[in-house]
Amino acid sequence: MCDPGSHSLSPLESRGVPASALAQLVRLVLDLLVADNQRSWRERYERTLCRVAGLRQARLHLGQALATGSGPVVRDGTRWAIPLRRGPAVLEVEPLEPRPLDDETVRWLGAAADLADILLETERSGRTGPARGFAREAPGLVGTSEAMAALRERIARAARSDAPVLIEGESGVGKELVARQVHALSRRARGPFVAVNCAALVETLLEAELFGIEDRTATGVRGRRGKFEHAEGGTLFLDEIGDLSLPAQAKLLRVLQDMAIERVGGHGVLRVNVRVLAATNRSLSVLVAEGRFRPDLFWRLNCLDVRVPPLRARREDLPELTREFLARYGEGRVTEIAPEVADALADYAWPGNVRELERVVQRAAALTTSHRVELDDLPAQLAAPVREVFGEAIERRESLRRFTARYVRLVLHRCGYNKREACRQLDISYHTLQSHLRHVGDLESREQPARTSSPASGTEEGGGLRLDTTLP
Repeated sequence: MCDPGSHSLSPLESRGVPASALAQLVRLVLDLLVADNQRSWRERYERTLCRVAGLRQARLHLGQALATGSGPVVRDGTRWAIPLRRGPAVLEVEPLEPRPLDDETVRWLGAAADLADILLETERSGRTGPARGFAREAPGLVGTSEAMAALRERIARAARSDAPVLIEGESGVGKELVARQVHALSRRARGPFVAVNCAALVETLLEAELFGIEDRTATGVRGRRGKFEHAEGGTLFLDEIGDLSLPAQAKLLRVLQDMAIERVGGHGVLRVNVRVLAATNRSLSVLVAEGRFRPDLFWRLNCLDVRVPPLRARREDLPELTREFLARYGEGRVTEIAPEVADALADYAWPGNVRELERVVQRAAALTTSHRVELDDLPAQLAAPVREVFGEAIERRESLRRFTARYVRLVLHRCGYNKREACRQLDISYHTLQSHLRHVGDLESREQPARTSSPASGTEEGGGLRLDTTLP
């Protein structure tokens, strides 16, 4: 790091720029050079330049070049532009009031461009590899199952390249988290990660959102960058890509082919350096077959594919995920779950995947009055099946052998007292079945008074056994 007063800044000072304005810009450069996150340096640079130089607008165009040499030029009679030495890049500014491009203006405009050069070169040199001190296992993905091990391996392979990646998976599995992992493990880790929800893009504003819009394109419209420019040097994540309309798909395809954008109301083309990741919760190949997704865009995006498994395919990760969410939402007060809660979580189908599990744990941690999550703290759809199967046994504090004996008797009843079929369903030997039945007989002889059965009540004489056909 150089000192602001060292000889390295003397070319800037020699341009005759006012010391106060130059000091503010230099201070900004130094702050950005030591910042861990440089994703917004261009915006901060432009805002500071407008403030210290009294400009209406300042914009740094990456990927552009001027054909007029190295000096400043006048555009449209109101804007000035100067190329950066380490281009292709152009600094374009617009004063508050039109004035001629005199020598003094040329000097401070050149100084501002030199400072932008410093930041741009630092940004580029910092993106030649992963961030310093970055671990090859970025945090975020939780789970040690085989499915998660395979997913991590796939992510690591995808991160080595700059090719587009298509991430497929059901809603709630964590597709954006996977996209962030790919970005964090790539050579673009120091660059910005910009996420766009394609389902929320309004058709009439899509071009402005993605590609940007020039100032005064319409009455009251202020110029702004699009998502592609915000992601310059980093990664653009297009979530729910399958929800884009066919006209929007055509516009996106053109940009992905040329890696160049044209702002709404603009007259020039901007080259962009962006890696594109896309995600969908629907099969794009099916949408292609139905004529709802362009096949050429599908093949453009599907260079590398990553399939995120649903939660039901990796149930062994449930305990670890539950602990992670308890630590996040338990606020140090709630630290564990009851055994019957663990059973309820393991038996549930989880149609909403990890997102649903997170909300369930957050709800339970907020409702429980102790350090442990109980069955009553779970939503009805999770707690009801456990209560139907285990509720009476838990209330009566039955032993495991007593409960198992009753369950064996229930399965035998459902099998029409075919002991061979009951052994097959229970996956036990005939000897073990007989042992459980003898234990049921001992229970029946001790239970007084004996209860009689009737078709309406659904109980069997002497055993006190509930023949609830909803039980497994």
